[in-house]
Amino acid sequence: MHITQQQEQFSNAYLRAVATVAECTLAKPDVDDDSIDFTVSSKGFTGVYTRPKLDIQLKCHMRDSHIDTGGFSYPLKKKNYDELRPSNILVPRFLVVVVVPNDVTTWLHQSDMQTLIKYCSYWESLRGKPPSQNRTSISVYLPQENQLTASSLRDLLQVIASGGAP
Repeated sequence: MHITQQQEQFSNAYLRAVATVAECTLAKPDVDDDSIDFTVSSKGFTGVYTRPKLDIQLKCHMRDSHIDTGGFSYPLKKKNYDELRPSNILVPRFLVVVVVPNDVTTWLHQSDMQTLIKYCSYWESLRGKPPSQNRTSISVYLPQENQLTASSLRDLLQVIASGGAP
């Protein structure tokens, strides 16, 4: 299996684990022609909407160490950037980047007591960002406080349920 396929499959599994703990369902479009890899939804929210949804463009980024302060920049293809930034869409879109070690053999450790996944994932909304003159990629900054956890995923969905645009 090629490393990019491993990255994709690992990221898919990571997002599925987070969504499961967050009591969310995932839907994967048959074709990714609009920079949407998954739609996340859940019921049981109160607000303007009771069944909020959000769309995710999922990426995987290999690096030497985890994100320990501030955040990091990710080189996003221009096509993805342009398709994630519109503000006139019904379902909010997010970039989610799963950060993993450079050494594939260290991505996952298992024992009878635990399963440890290295490192973490982070989200960013590009909604309303300006067009870029770059032709191939745009450097997107993902702050450390935007760690995608089961709790933060539910928080994003609650903002959407309340009629907000995270």
